[in-house]
Amino acid sequence: MPKDKVLEEIRADWMRTWPSALSLWGKFTRLSEPRWCSAPAEESREGLSGSFAMIRFPDHAIVISLSQIREHGLEDYPLEILSHEIGHHVLCPSDLADQGRMLARIRKSLPTKENSAPFVANLYADLLINDRLQRHGSLRISDIYRRINQPGADELWTFYMRIYELLWKLSPRTLATGKVDKVMEADAQLGARLIRSYARNWLDGSGRFAALCLPYMLKKDEKAYMKNFAPLLDGINPAAGSQAQAHGLTEIESDEWGGALHPSIDPLLSGADERAGLGDDVETNPAEDGESSDTDAKKLKANEDDGRVKPRAAPTGGNGSNGAAGQYREPFEYGEILKSLGLKLTDEEAAIRYYRERAMPHLVPFPTVILPESTDPQPEGLEPWDVGAPLEDIDWFQSVLLSPHIIPGMTTVQRTRGTCEGHEPDKRPMDLDLYVDCSGSMPDPRNNVSYLALAGAIVALSALRAGARVQATLWSGPQQFQTTNGFVSDENAILGVVAGYIGGSTAFPIHLLRDTHLRRTPRDRAAHILVISDNGCDTMFCTDEEDHDGVEISRMALENARGGGTLVLNLFEEWQENPFCVRAHSLGFDVYRVQNWEQLEQFAKAFSSKKYGQAEEELLRARKRVP
Repeated sequence: MPKDKVLEEIRADWMRTWPSALSLWGKFTRLSEPRWCSAPAEESREGLSGSFAMIRFPDHAIVISLSQIREHGLEDYPLEILSHEIGHHVLCPSDLADQGRMLARIRKSLPTKENSAPFVANLYADLLINDRLQRHGSLRISDIYRRINQPGADELWTFYMRIYELLWKLSPRTLATGKVDKVMEADAQLGARLIRSYARNWLDGSGRFAALCLPYMLKKDEKAYMKNFAPLLDGINPAAGSQAQAHGLTEIESDEWGGALHPSIDPLLSGADERAGLGDDVETNPAEDGESSDTDAKKLKANEDDGRVKPRAAPTGGNGSNGAAGQYREPFEYGEILKSLGLKLTDEEAAIRYYRERAMPHLVPFPTVILPESTDPQPEGLEPWDVGAPLEDIDWFQSVLLSPHIIPGMTTVQRTRGTCEGHEPDKRPMDLDLYVDCSGSMPDPRNNVSYLALAGAIVALSALRAGARVQATLWSGPQQFQTTNGFVSDENAILGVVAGYIGGSTAFPIHLLRDTHLRRTPRDRAAHILVISDNGCDTMFCTDEEDHDGVEISRMALENARGGGTLVLNLFEEWQENPFCVRAHSLGFDVYRVQNWEQLEQFAKAFSSKKYGQAEEELLRARKRVP
């Protein structure tokens, strides 16, 4: 029979099995039909490489290679393979955010092998799904591994297969055909017990499983030990090539470091229940599927209290983090997690996502200017509506009254509207002219947390939320700056500047301040000038390249902006003792001192939370400024 005909029959047979595979995970489980691939070109287009199946989270898709299914002799296992792929969407990891949380835990258990976290996560998820399908679904998962088994494979493969043998009470060497010594046997028994004990709380068990795999991974390089598993890696890049969103990954969760624990010192797995042995008692482990009796819980507590079994202390993370809730990971680590998900992002794009997510909890409307009276729309006459004008402007009722036959541009009319004075005050958001120092003394926002970038993101995004526009400028030495080139509403463009890096000398771009406000008139919206810097901000009062005095330019900018100005500076001394700050204050700038960069986060939150001109008392309390 021609190959195309064979593959078409396989597809038709598997498509008939698809509803049954869905029903194994619940009668309300719904996914789109798998993407069937019959040729390498189709596999490449769908992003499938190496394995005979894969999952994608951005579009909740499952991709099946019919040619590889036939090559491995798996045509008779449609229910097993399809239900396994569905399990990745339903059970583990279920979505991109949970995959990211699992990768964060696994990375902490793989020192020097962090890049292999997606590989380990795939193995761990497969164990959880396959164990459930084999035991509760009565499927022939073990037969699939017999078909694709590789005699003479390395120790990691043998160790992994031995876990399956213990989970399903298979005879030794049924799947694990390599040498199994005492150490590997003990590790496999811990692995089997881990899968059962953390079946419901699988996120907590991911780091422990990675710690169990690490010794076998250290013996070979990544390509060598991944080669044997290539046909099975269906979830190693669940967001490959996309720019999907994965929220909630900037914060370090409280149990991340605690999960980087070897199962041999986990009281739940390593003998806290003295009645249960390893190996044959896996099936009757009292903690099976995440459940344990009150007696077992008391024994676990007793073991912890008497010092016989205690988890290791959580190491100190970046930024002094001890892994407690409320601490945040560094931008470079956040970027590595996103890349491990398969997201196609540059370092700059990852930094934008990082500071946007960090800023979101603090966003509030930016200060607004209250005008004496608002204006209400007043309906007036009618005028012809012509093709090319917005469709929503058509007054259909009046058009039908004019003619029952609608002819665009001839019988269509639109209502004209004027305005009349209202009775309530009107609020108009001020634009934001933001200048963030990025000289060599400042951290690179792409690698380490930059509180200057975070403060800028909080204030800028708050302004956008209120309907204002923002001009963001990142500055360093002479002619070293990045800017949005005017007031814009493009969030990515603004954050791209704020989260950028220059790292040169220090020279405030006084010419940009001059050009921005020189021709502003009362008809333009008021703008607030905000400068985030340290004592290097005194270059603001130097002369520009055309010998214009920085003091006069600053005075002119404040007058034309009409929204005031703020300098928030990291200073050793009180600002009243700094000649530059005293002079800036005399021009009309509000000056606020922070003693460390971390205080910028709270300053930005306080600054954005009140209307400008009415928030002085709140800002004084927040920054403890001396009047």
